[in-house]
Amino acid sequence: EDENHINRKLPKELLLRILSYLDVVSLCRCAQVSKLWNILALDGSNWQRIDLFDFQRDVEGPVIENISRRCGGFLRQLSLRGCESIADGSMKTLAQSCPNIEDLNLNKCKKLTDQTCQALGRRCSKLQRINLDSCPSITDISLKALSDGCPLLTHVNVSWCQSITDNGVEALARGCPKLKSFICRGCKNVNDKAVSSLATHCPDLEALNVQGCDNLTDESICKLGGAMRRLCVSGCSRLTDSALAALAARCPNLATLELAQCTQLTDAGFQALARNCRMLERMDLEECVLITDTTLVHLSMGCPRLEKLTLSHCELITDYGIKQLSMSPCAAEHLTVLGLDNCPLVTDGALEHLTSCHNLQLIELYDCQMVTRNAIRKLRSHLPNIKVHAYFAPVTPPAAGGGARPRYCRCCAII
Repeated sequence: EDENHINRKLPKELLLRILSYLDVVSLCRCAQVSKLWNILALDGSNWQRIDLFDFQRDVEGPVIENISRRCGGFLRQLSLRGCESIADGSMKTLAQSCPNIEDLNLNKCKKLTDQTCQALGRRCSKLQRINLDSCPSITDISLKALSDGCPLLTHVNVSWCQSITDNGVEALARGCPKLKSFICRGCKNVNDKAVSSLATHCPDLEALNVQGCDNLTDESICKLGGAMRRLCVSGCSRLTDSALAALAARCPNLATLELAQCTQLTDAGFQALARNCRMLERMDLEECVLITDTTLVHLSMGCPRLEKLTLSHCELITDYGIKQLSMSPCAAEHLTVLGLDNCPLVTDGALEHLTSCHNLQLIELYDCQMVTRNAIRKLRSHLPNIKVHAYFAPVTPPAAGGGARPRYCRCCAII
């Protein structure tokens, strides 16, 4: 009776609008209330954005085919992340039934091949974002199909698609000039030619992640344009200070820069970078083994917005560099995360300097053997909300009666 009352009081259009705010599970439950609610809940207009990650183990081909036919032209956003049972046949049905899809996440859909992207290229011209991370059978054929049929693409992720080469990336860059983000972590065949193509044909490119693409050199990084805001070149060990100088000159709006394992970079490169890139907020300098306290002096003076800084395995950093950082504008207002793992010259004195960093939320001190528990306690007395991740070597406590001494270890302790 109450149900009938609600149905009489509210027009179908309003009920449909209310249902549009529900998630997948809630919609399915509503569909079981009555015949009317079944029709309303399963209306394609309520299924414009679907995320099936929570059901990844249960989702198989027929599910995707049913959703595709029911949603039709309404479907705009679909995430099949982790749905490893999905194959090309189901995706062909999706492409045919849902031509208006704009955002498609196929991360870890390992059975998919180039046939899926060819179908999308033929049918889904409005596609703007596609994530093919960890789809090992994807090759240059997919990128060429997308470049031919999806000119509106702005975000592409092909990380760990090992068969991607410069040919596919060049085709994508030429066919999708609106590209803003390109991620290809672990694609060993992506080289200078590929990155140069992106820099040349995609003037709005603002995010580039080429982590582990160790064939890259300064040549292509030096061509990146002024729109660049987030750059990850971690593991690109051939890069030198020339790349940093070029970024300083051409990319003044950089906010995130990840340079882990770029072992040829020196203080000179970071001096140039800090002079012009004053918008930097996040930097990962792990295993930049040649940098010294001088780099921290430059960053302290030139990068007032730094929020997260990783210096792990930078073994030449000392308390003096941390002191300079602690007195900088970024430390006073923005610095929240500081990584100092395996910095053997950092001592308790560094933690004393950091007591003035009132916004510091996390500091990592694994294998900083010159830092003591007592110094950590003092830091926490000044910054009660801070988390300190530290490693302490095995300790041998005294044993009563002079017998064998049992050993115990506090490893990776969150203090």
